[in-house]
Amino acid sequence: MSQFDYKEYYDRHRPHIHPPGATLFVTFRLAGSIPKAVLRQYRAQKLWLEQESQRLAKEKANSPSEAVEAHQARLAEFHRKWFLQFEDILHQEQNGPMWLREDKIGGLVANKLRQDDIEKYRLDAYCIMSNHVHVVFTPNLTEANLSEEMTPQGLRFVSDEPTLPQIMQSLKGVTARDANLALGRSGSFWESESYDHYVRDEAEFFRVVKYTLNNPVKAGLVKDWRDWPGNFLAELLNDWAQSWDA
Repeated sequence: MSQFDYKEYYDRHRPHIHPPGATLFVTFRLAGSIPKAVLRQYRAQKLWLEQESQRLAKEKANSPSEAVEAHQARLAEFHRKWFLQFEDILHQEQNGPMWLREDKIGGLVANKLRQDDIEKYRLDAYCIMSNHVHVVFTPNLTEANLSEEMTPQGLRFVSDEPTLPQIMQSLKGVTARDANLALGRSGSFWESESYDHYVRDEAEFFRVVKYTLNNPVKAGLVKDWRDWPGNFLAELLNDWAQSWDA
């Protein structure tokens, strides 16, 4: 059973907590695919911003202020900037392993993503590149299947549906184990951090799906997203896909 302080975290605008029922755009990458010096800089800035976010939220818990809103905008811009920087590095394919370009390894990831469709989420699209993965899905966790529970630590929300961290832990854990076995290696397979963003409206949803599928086009690997073997689009979206130019 999933259990988390949803009301507390969401009211404080924690960046890794999303509204139940939200569609998510998630990116995760192979361990070692980003230079260590770049990661150190990113993590140091991220830690300071998140600590500052928590401090401001505690100070203004009962009275939202322009300072809190401005900091949240700053935090969102920070994530957007680093996402784009990481994307450029990943597309250059100059750092770390490229195991996902192997059909067997990429296939393990694709199989797990599809296996969890319906059971854990509604899968809309994904793109498996040589060193990272983009996926768009809507977890089954919604307001309707949440219930309140009082604990010694305070009010908590519980659900039989998995949270995003639980979905990612299972996805990355299973595929890391199977991939390492297939490669005859041990050690970290995925970077521990993932980038996640919740989609706010229909227009953004279609932009995110298009961005996901166009990843190999942007990287200069194919001219049409349909030609990339690591791409997947839910059948219900096929008619829409015919209306845009890749």
